[in-house]
Amino acid sequence: MNNQLPVAIIGGGPVALSAAAQLTKREISFVLLEQGTSVGASVLEWGHIQMFSPWEYNIDSAASELLAASGWIAPPKEDLPTGKQLFDYYLYPLSELDQLKPFIKTEAKVVAIHRQGFDKMKSAGRDKVPFEVVYEKNNNIYRFEASAVIDATGTWNTLNPIGASGDYANQEVNLSSHIHYGIPDLTVAHANRYTDKTVAVVGSGHSAIHAILMLHELKLQHPGTTIHWILRKQAIEDVFGGGELDGLPARGALGSRVAKLVKEGVVKVHTPFSIQALERAGEKINIIGTGTMIKQVDEIIAATGARPNFTFIRELRYESDSSIECVPKLADLIDPNIHSCGTVRPHGEAELRQPEHHFYIVGAKSYGRAPTFLLATGYEQVRSVVSALAGDWDSAREVKLHLPETGVCSVSRPKTAIKLSQPSCCGSEPLNANSC
Repeated sequence: MNNQLPVAIIGGGPVALSAAAQLTKREISFVLLEQGTSVGASVLEWGHIQMFSPWEYNIDSAASELLAASGWIAPPKEDLPTGKQLFDYYLYPLSELDQLKPFIKTEAKVVAIHRQGFDKMKSAGRDKVPFEVVYEKNNNIYRFEASAVIDATGTWNTLNPIGASGDYANQEVNLSSHIHYGIPDLTVAHANRYTDKTVAVVGSGHSAIHAILMLHELKLQHPGTTIHWILRKQAIEDVFGGGELDGLPARGALGSRVAKLVKEGVVKVHTPFSIQALERAGEKINIIGTGTMIKQVDEIIAATGARPNFTFIRELRYESDSSIECVPKLADLIDPNIHSCGTVRPHGEAELRQPEHHFYIVGAKSYGRAPTFLLATGYEQVRSVVSALAGDWDSAREVKLHLPETGVCSVSRPKTAIKLSQPSCCGSEPLNANSC
């Protein structure tokens, strides 16, 4: 019975569509559910951002084969797409293929997945009954049976708050009209909001660096724009990355460019700074940390990462790492508290396997709160998982994953290939160059 039922793919981003392509290649039926108005809905939200990984790493092999058969011409592999270009030139054409389009449902929000007639506690005979997927569309509730479930929902829709505790800082919710979670489009849609304003960027990852670089471009046109950068890192150099040592030049260049702005004093750095509360100060806000305060800020850009949402799978037997919330067997490979290497050893179905038979968490969600996920990783994950669902265990075990080095490898504390020739405005001492 289960072999005749479709595989349920939850999510409509690049990794979810990769799973659809891999299943199509294996002639396994599927139903893909995306809660947005189109596939790639989350990608379109950061469509103005240029990716640092070129097309070479952003296209799935099975998807490429299906597209090529329809006459599609792949973009130059060395070009760097924006999120919008990833959608326009790859995700949308893929979703429109005759082999995929009839089985994709948009505006379909999954509210629950369980074993049919079994709650989480019941064991006997559990693996012999199908999954039941419950979703909402047009204010109606629908259900269908599935032989397997691939959760590729990512983490974009559950962005982290700015509070140092991992929860909302005091008054953060009440003052949320001053906060943008993610990376705003400073070239068009949101430019007026930040022009000639005092803006604080919170976060230490590539999203925060993107936001700062875009604010600097705005500042060049409108010098009244003031940029604060709030981090919990002990030293600003910890976030610059590998520079010229990075296997992805565009990723390395982000750190180099922001390091130059810090050195020149264009960006006012506050580190380590742990946000405890916000308070209203007339039309502005004050940001309160432990024993310190940043006063008279107009806007906050929260580039603090994201976390997975497990609410709709609560009746399935799944495991996640207690700190990173990733698939447990990936924890030691991606934990930023342990190391910062960009290279993750090949992993597939065996590492992603959950206690619930034929249930898998893949893509960015498999990394939990860790920020180092690349699309190429998710594509190889689903290739291995689909091979296992097809009974091709040799292919499932033969996982090959080539990821470019970050140029930053360390244990405990990351080192950087970029150093400031003199202390930064936050008073940090420069680190010695160190690479993988």
